[in-house]
Amino acid sequence: MRIIWQVLAVVASVDARAVEPTPDTPSPLEEIEVEVREAPRSADATTFSRAEVRSLPGTFGDPFRVIESIPGVVPLVSGVPYYYVRGAPPGTVGYTLDGIRVPLLFHLGLGPSVVHPALVDSVELAPGPNPETGRFAGAVVAGALTSPRETFRVEGNLRAVDTGAFVEVPFDAGKGSALAAGRVSYTALLFSLLNSSTVLNYWDYAGRFSYEVKPRHRVGVFAFGASDYLAEKRENGPDELLVDTMFHRLDFFYDVDVDARTRVEHDVILGWDQTSFAENAEVVDKSIALRSTVRRKVNDDAEVRAGVDVTIDRFDVDLDRGDNSAFTLFFSTRNDIAAGAFVVVPMFIGPRVSMVPGLRADVFASGGESALSVDPSLSVRAEIIAELALHALTGLASQPPSFIVSGPGFRPGLDEGGLQRTFTSSIGLTWKPSREWELDATGYRVGFFDINDALGSGLSGGDGFPDGLDDFDSRFLGTATGLELSVKRRLSRSLGAVLTYSLGRSERVDQYEHHFPSSFDRTHVATGAVTYDFGRGWKAGVKQVFYTGAPLLQRQANGEIGVKRRLPPFYRMDWRLEKRWSIGKTGFVSVVAEVLNTFLAKEVVGESCEIVADATDCEGGVCNSKEVCGPSTLGPVAIPSLGVEGGY
Repeated sequence: MRIIWQVLAVVASVDARAVEPTPDTPSPLEEIEVEVREAPRSADATTFSRAEVRSLPGTFGDPFRVIESIPGVVPLVSGVPYYYVRGAPPGTVGYTLDGIRVPLLFHLGLGPSVVHPALVDSVELAPGPNPETGRFAGAVVAGALTSPRETFRVEGNLRAVDTGAFVEVPFDAGKGSALAAGRVSYTALLFSLLNSSTVLNYWDYAGRFSYEVKPRHRVGVFAFGASDYLAEKRENGPDELLVDTMFHRLDFFYDVDVDARTRVEHDVILGWDQTSFAENAEVVDKSIALRSTVRRKVNDDAEVRAGVDVTIDRFDVDLDRGDNSAFTLFFSTRNDIAAGAFVVVPMFIGPRVSMVPGLRADVFASGGESALSVDPSLSVRAEIIAELALHALTGLASQPPSFIVSGPGFRPGLDEGGLQRTFTSSIGLTWKPSREWELDATGYRVGFFDINDALGSGLSGGDGFPDGLDDFDSRFLGTATGLELSVKRRLSRSLGAVLTYSLGRSERVDQYEHHFPSSFDRTHVATGAVTYDFGRGWKAGVKQVFYTGAPLLQRQANGEIGVKRRLPPFYRMDWRLEKRWSIGKTGFVSVVAEVLNTFLAKEVVGESCEIVADATDCEGGVCNSKEVCGPSTLGPVAIPSLGVEGGY
């Protein structure tokens, strides 16, 4: 457990964020209001486009960083992109890019995302069941890739810690498209100049080639991957490795538009993940996934989406020779197989009611264990009046055992505890008084069954942080109940705003039927961001983040787990300022300054205690001892960024 917090603490003080550009001059078509009847989507899902997120303070232009500004989301620590979503632990939260599972989204937990922002068209957070993705008991964060363009595009940025570039080239009259993107850090050189004991490096890459071999038939390949290395220098001898991760994905795809109403997609996805913690201590996952999806528009009121997929993983685990003996109890060398199928039917029932029934079934096999899941779901939306709609969601979701957070190769196999399961239900109202504004209020209730949440159910450890990670295979029951409020004005407008508030309670029940709040239960969570375009290329924004303290859990004399007290609340302020110069019709150059945690606020994450002699209670030269406790803090996680970027 200590090494995990060490990694977060070291990276927190040195990293910065990517600030990626998009053309600033709006097309006249953007001002034309056109009503399009899109297929219904699942209730409670929140979507942001890259163009919107780019101006949001604290995201550093990274689309995936918007997750923190969505109600119901609680970070492990401010600035650390691992989240509890509606009480579901980080290990149950899934990440995908165009349906491809990604083991992690951010470099070293605090760095920029492992996917270049120019590749991402939009990001969606679905806190409830997601039949199309499946195999995650918690929320799913889904990134959608940009479609191939028929015009040349290039972007680049230069910052103090890294540099990145993106280029897309169409060819053969738009039938083909090739793009490449990447980012590389030079933090190792920077730390050497500062005489720091930290060794930090990261890089990522992506490339896509696609071609329309004949009308409505497109084939291609999409590859992406990333690497992170973090170590401490030693005066004598080699560096002390803290963490070394790497992953690669290679997707061969074949898409066919059978007719105007039917589309078929086929994918063969190869994967390679690796994480090392010490010399000769590593986990490696080599995988192959096959999937086929059919989308059929039955009529103007209904659509059918169905698919099948099979994933085979080979895990090679070698942790015995490293100082990670606790991990060896939870991870093993083995072969895993998961096969599943889903069907989703978005439909309109009359002019005011829509629904999205879904069903997913999966079969899992790992070592000598097997499991079956059948997860139905239903989302309904009904317009009360033109501007006011009622929405509701209910459904099941299942997942094999999980680790505290996702990471390359760190996926435990099935054990006697079987699958993790959640049952979600929610109901809410959405009011859209105009095209620019949207207000939403949603209440939810989530039940957790046999979930892995060693961190969220941990007592205060000797180092001041939540303990309990020695019991990786412990299972818990639990519930999460809450109310989510949000007010949004489109961030692409001259004045944009995102205001959210969450009131929640998350509880756990252990095998001894002890009831206690989650270690990361925060009653109140609020964010508020405002952006403004001053004209002449000047844009600015500010964001406030506040949440109340988590409970400090303690074992009582009768064996029950109680709350010793609540930790202090946390507040931070982020801001962003940009000046942009246009070059020609589509070119631009920008200078962007951005800061996360302007006032260097530290977050109290626990309490550490020690036994000392009590000078006020002495007799005969012998003093009795007493317990002295003090707060344990992490950070400040403060990230400044100053960069130059451009594009065409």
